[in-house]
Amino acid sequence: MATIFDKIIAREIPADIVYEDEQVLAFRDINPQAPVHVLFIPKTPVATLNDLAPGDEAVVARLVAAATAFAKAEGFAEKGYRVVINCNGDGGQSVYHIHLHLLAGRAMAWPPG
Repeated sequence: MATIFDKIIAREIPADIVYEDEQVLAFRDINPQAPVHVLFIPKTPVATLNDLAPGDEAVVARLVAAATAFAKAEGFAEKGYRVVINCNGDGGQSVYHIHLHLLAGRAMAWPPG
């Protein structure tokens, strides 16, 4: 079953896309939790971190590399940002297509909640 992220990748529904390369798409979260809240998703779907197979480490590495490049390009990398990947219901995952949240633009608290 296609997720909302699959539909964004296919351009079937609109999104505020801020980054794209051959393997990753990034767009602004529609319910931002910080002044900058961008979701980075692989174009090849993987439901959760638990579904990564041995050898799939590059999927997560590409998400992190894209988020880092975006933070540097946008000028907030030195001040700081947070990246989060939720896994399953208790971890806060609501869309079952692995994604990385990049949050910035304010000081982050710990623990997160």
